[in-house]
Amino acid sequence: MNSLVATSRNFRQAARLLGLDAKLEKSLLIPFREIKVECTIPKDDGTLASFVGFRVQHDNARGPMKGGIRYHPEVDPDEVNALAQLMTWKTAVADIPYGGAKGGIGCNPADLTKSELERLTRVFTQKIHDLIGSHADVPAPDMGTNAQTMAWILDEYSKFHGHSPAVVTGKPLDLGGSLGREAATGRGVVFATQALLAEHGKSIKGLTFVIQGFGNVGSWAAKLIHECGGKVIAICDVSGAIENPNGINIEELQKHIASGGNLKDFNGGDVMDPNELLTHECDVLIPCALGGVLNRENAAAVKAKYIIEAANHPTDPEADEIFSEKGVLVLPDIYANAGGVTVSYFEWVQNIQGFLWDEEKVNLELKRYMRTAFKNIKDMCRSHDCNLRMGAFTLGVNRVARAAALRGWEA
Repeated sequence: MNSLVATSRNFRQAARLLGLDAKLEKSLLIPFREIKVECTIPKDDGTLASFVGFRVQHDNARGPMKGGIRYHPEVDPDEVNALAQLMTWKTAVADIPYGGAKGGIGCNPADLTKSELERLTRVFTQKIHDLIGSHADVPAPDMGTNAQTMAWILDEYSKFHGHSPAVVTGKPLDLGGSLGREAATGRGVVFATQALLAEHGKSIKGLTFVIQGFGNVGSWAAKLIHECGGKVIAICDVSGAIENPNGINIEELQKHIASGGNLKDFNGGDVMDPNELLTHECDVLIPCALGGVLNRENAAAVKAKYIIEAANHPTDPEADEIFSEKGVLVLPDIYANAGGVTVSYFEWVQNIQGFLWDEEKVNLELKRYMRTAFKNIKDMCRSHDCNLRMGAFTLGVNRVARAAALRGWEA
């Protein structure tokens, strides 16, 4: 199912549970602003290349809009709209004073040199600099972008507006980034997993985990699960997939990849078919890659008892219904992967205050926010007799609706 259709469907279901006014419901669904820009750059060989960049600013009722910028060939308006909307509900679920936004450029970063990526980032920033800002819209890294990308945006934006470290988060530490930010999404996934398992009298120790994706989020989640005594028995990335029923040594796998090796060539596991990873026998499945990977075609074959959505929109609504019938518990993305935006908020606060937190404080505050959010989601589940996804959506939508009404949304 199209990601925008699926996200809007979840929103409308939450709006019905909350009994929202029809006009307010429509207002909350329509993005505040959609931006589409042409970005032409000279390539290293002297030829010109053109790309299309997007920024969707969904809602600012609760504060400045916030969301990542991704560089990926499949970036399109529907995907960016869906992710911007999800960010609105995610920041509200985490109870941080932001709205939602998302951006991206339709390109393949692997086909561009570092200098070409820098030129593309600077041109994109030139086109949108008057529509972002520390108290308007704060970008962050996403798929295909990183701390270096944020450094280029910060530098280009500052040419127009003066030194503005709070205009982006996920920056290098030397430019005002926060300690703990790199691990934040993966660490938040682990805190969320612990909260869910504790509800059922379980802990990470001794359980088996399958992780789809070994990028920033998947690698940190795997590392921290391994340190907590969990057994990661199968894992994949773009190179392939491996399995080991006795548990994969994540620390050794990370060393192998850091030295230039491919995941599928790691000798601490057996090569397996990546297409079978999502249906591998395990206690906990954690999709950390692209959206829509769990759908009506494969949901019935999923054997996990718990699914932790570390990726954005990995589960289609049809798969959700199948999981519900099977008794599989799904911890939704707008809560499970909120650790990244939560620590981005901490980074923004530090930039505005001009005061750096130590990493222990960052991690303790993240743990507190994730635990509080889970408790609030469970309260909504009880109030509205709904599953965890609708508990999270009703929590987020209700907070945004209240803020919009208090500000006078009809004005």
